Parts: sequence; structure tokens; C-alpha cells
Amino acid sequence: MHTSDDSSPFQSFWMGGYECTDQLNTVGDRVDLINTTHHLSRLNSDYNDIKDFGITTVREGIRWSYVEKQPYHYDFSVVKTMLVQGKANGIQQIWDICHFGYPDDLSPLHPHFTKRFVGVCGAFVEFYRALYPTDTLIVTPINEVSFISWLGGEAAGTTPYCTGQGWTIKYALMRAYIAGIKAMKEIDPGIRILTTEPIVNIVPPLYATQAEIEEAARVHDEQYQALDILVGRICPELGGSPDMLDLMGVNFYYNNQWVVGFNEFLPWLNEEEDPRWRPLSKLLTEAYNRYNKPIVLTETSHPKEDRPLWIDFISKQCFKVLQQGVPFWGICLYPIIDRPDWDNLTHWHQSGLWDEVHLEDGTSVRILNEPYAKALRNSQRLIY
Repeated sequence: MHTSDDSSPFQSFWMGGYECTDQLNTVGDRVDLINTTHHLSRLNSDYNDIKDFGITTVREGIRWSYVEKQPYHYDFSVVKTMLVQGKANGIQQIWDICHFGYPDDLSPLHPHFTKRFVGVCGAFVEFYRALYPTDTLIVTPINEVSFISWLGGEAAGTTPYCTGQGWTIKYALMRAYIAGIKAMKEIDPGIRILTTEPIVNIVPPLYATQAEIEEAARVHDEQYQALDILVGRICPELGGSPDMLDLMGVNFYYNNQWVVGFNEFLPWLNEEEDPRWRPLSKLLTEAYNRYNKPIVLTETSHPKEDRPLWIDFISKQCFKVLQQGVPFWGICLYPIIDRPDWDNLTHWHQSGLWDEVHLEDGTSVRILNEPYAKALRNSQRLIY
């Protein structure tokens, strides 16, 4: 069944995402997962592999901390290599400008952060357009503002290693996000902005008091703060407006439903039929109705043996959304290849369509996870 709308800018409905974070991790070490996963050295084979599944659209990242080693001096040579390889393989690349990593001398709280982000955004678009003046260019300015604000501002898990500063960091990131979009659209009015924010369900405890019910509802609604800023519903002084949001990407994993306060996670299969659990289709519809923008599932995966069950669950939920007439334009398997934990690079998640199998001689190879592959092909018969 063909389900993608003719106006969708995506080359394929099913997409692949390559982990590209370059953040400083919990202990202050710079990670570089595009190299740690060997994706950069295996671009050609990775792109050939995904085409066997009809996947020709991917998410990639420029790695801001590597592009801008000195303020306002940009080195896009690695990005150019990726672009050329993508073009040679017929792959459409969606680009993250900032995927959790900032240059060594910056944090979202630095006075120069917005100006520097505007600089790299403009430089990237000019670089890209010099190579490919007529391609459709889809960009995510900053990946998961909601999550990185929490990680760096509440959990002290990355730059700037704060607690109690989540809103301050979110505000600073969105100020840069909006300014970056304006700079890019001034250079290229046809650029499409794809957001990639987590979509979650936050619920009260069982037998909750009225105060607990209201608190859960308030916290649940806070997941939309970044997009509300982007479209100008809150913090209008930052210059947000509805035309800042072209494509609404949402990220959903097995642990995206929990009791307020992180006291308990709701099992994703809902075996006990918890009335607080909500189907993904309902969460997607809620987000669509809030902003009325085309929607994409920009990240989803599950580790290890439940991968086949997960993709079956996801595809059936997304099919329900399509049946309701929502402009739902794609599902991105993220990560498409295996990745390690950024705080423990020896622990690999086994959540990709391909596993990274480490050999005794210290090398590693990609091995297709056959149960996941079979389940994916079945899902593609339902939605393609």
C-alpha cells in the first residue's frame, strides 16, 4: 500500500538515521559516534545496504564541534565527502546542524552562543548550495531541544553540566534555533525545517489525588514548550512564528511513557492494560492537532530481541494515523546501525537493523539482524 502524499519532500517513506552525536559525555569526554560506529569509513556500503530495504532517505549530522574548531572558521570537508557519497548512491540526506555537541569554547549559556550558531547555520547553507543549488534541503537546526535541555540543565549529563537550569538552557537553545532558521531562510527561502522532539506520555500515579492529576497534566504539556516557542505561542520576544515549523518530527522509544517524577515507566506493550497508557497513534494525533503540520516519526528503535515486536507495533500504530487522514510522511529507524552508549563506549545497544559484531582481532563487521529484517519487510507491506 502506497501511503506517502505527493507533496512529501522525502525520497522514501522508510528512513534510516545514523547516530552522529559529538557531545561531551557525563565525564567530560568528547564522543564522536559517526566514527565510533564506523559509519564514516563505511559510507558506501552502509548506503548500499539500506537500499535493499527501499530506504533512500537518511538523517545525518555535520558535527558542529568538528566543523568549527575556531570561531567562525568552518571546515566542511568531511561533510562534503558524505554529500558526494550520498549523491553517488542516490541517497537523500537530512542534516542536523547541532546533534547535542557544541564547539569546545561554547555552551548554550555563553553570550556568543546564538551568534555562533547563526554563523554555522548560514555557512552550511551557503556551502551546500554551492554544491547543489537546486536540491530540496531539509535541516534540523538542533536535535531534541527538550532532551538536551534536561540532560545538560537538570541531570548535569553534558555541557553545561547544570541542575535546576533546564528552562534557562531550553530558552537559550530556542533563541539560537529561531535565529538560525531566519539566517538559513534568508539565504535559501526554500529550505525545509524539520524538528525532532521527543513525544511522551506523562501520567499520574494510580489512585492519584486531584493535585497529582493536575501536576501530571502540566508536566505532560511541557513537552511542547520547544515547539510552542518555535511557532510563537510562548516567548514571542524570541521571534518564533508558525512559518518556522515546516515538518514536525517526533522521536518515540519504549520508555517514553512514565509516571510523573520518573517514579515508574509504563510497559510499552501494556500487557496489564494500564488505563493511563496511551497508544502511539493517539500521541501522534495529539501532536498533529496541536500544530497542524505534516508529521514524521524521526527516531524509533528497541534494543535486542524485542526489535521485531517493536517495529510491528510501530508500523501498526502509524498505519492507524494514516487511516485518519493525517499527513504522516515517514518512519526513521534510529539508529539504523548499532551504536554504543555515549557514556560507556564499550556497551553497544544492539538496537539497529545491523549489529556491530566485534571480532577477536579487534576489528568488527556489520551483521544484518534477520528477525528485525523480516519484521521490517512485513511492516513495509503494510505501509510503503
